[in-house]
Amino acid sequence: MSAMRRHPLVAFFVLTYALSWWVVPFGWDQFPFLATGPLLAALVVLALTEGRAGLRDLGSRMIHWRVGWTWYALAIALPLAVHLLTVGLNVALGAGVPSLAQFSPWYVVFVVFAVRLINPLDGPLAEEPGWRGFAQPRLQANRSPLLATLILGLLVASWHLPLWVLPRFGLSSIDILSDFLATVAVTLWYAWLFNHTGGSVLMTLLAHATEGSVQTEQFWSAGAAAARTSLLYAFVWCVVAIGLVVFDWQFWRYLAPAPATVQSTYEDESRVR
Repeated sequence: MSAMRRHPLVAFFVLTYALSWWVVPFGWDQFPFLATGPLLAALVVLALTEGRAGLRDLGSRMIHWRVGWTWYALAIALPLAVHLLTVGLNVALGAGVPSLAQFSPWYVVFVVFAVRLINPLDGPLAEEPGWRGFAQPRLQANRSPLLATLILGLLVASWHLPLWVLPRFGLSSIDILSDFLATVAVTLWYAWLFNHTGGSVLMTLLAHATEGSVQTEQFWSAGAAAARTSLLYAFVWCVVAIGLVVFDWQFWRYLAPAPATVQSTYEDESRVR
């Protein structure tokens, strides 16, 4: 407990990896990769080190919805634009017009999106409270947002390692490299969105759910078109990440003040009223 209180971030990452990777020695056929590791780790570390105050702060970030409609639009539109650009580039390079069978009936994408928002075993809700709600503000407490986010991106990408290298999943070296680059790049996007919305995990949850509701790699089942999809997807996300850094350099360069908790904001507003 003493060590955990002195190093809560280290405890969080160690516990996240342990909770998610514990199945590796026992074989993946019997047990799945536990994607909810970051969420569970954040809850455990907060409960043991900060108690109700820490849990309340995380909960406040997860329901922080007062950010303006433009941020909602951006959280949904940008991931969709990345998918659209990926498809467009692939078609321009000779791929056939993709099949939209995964969206039949048309409303299935909305169902997938809604389920991903509330399913604690799926990526958005399983990861965002941990990576953004817990780790991001603590990493940038004494680091620039850029350095903090690059550290987080590398740790998040490394967390996916078993999914990439185990033979069961059959990923090529190009797929692994593409997924690694895309993960680091999308972490920059989530961090930028998180910080510009006052530390709202809800916004990154929406963005993450949108990003995963469309499976671009399923548009082409085989051939060169399918092989280069993941590489093009990573390329587009890297362009987005570089653009965010270049055009908002002042934000990334200087230490950002830690976002006020939603709870404290509401209390301040109540005192003013």
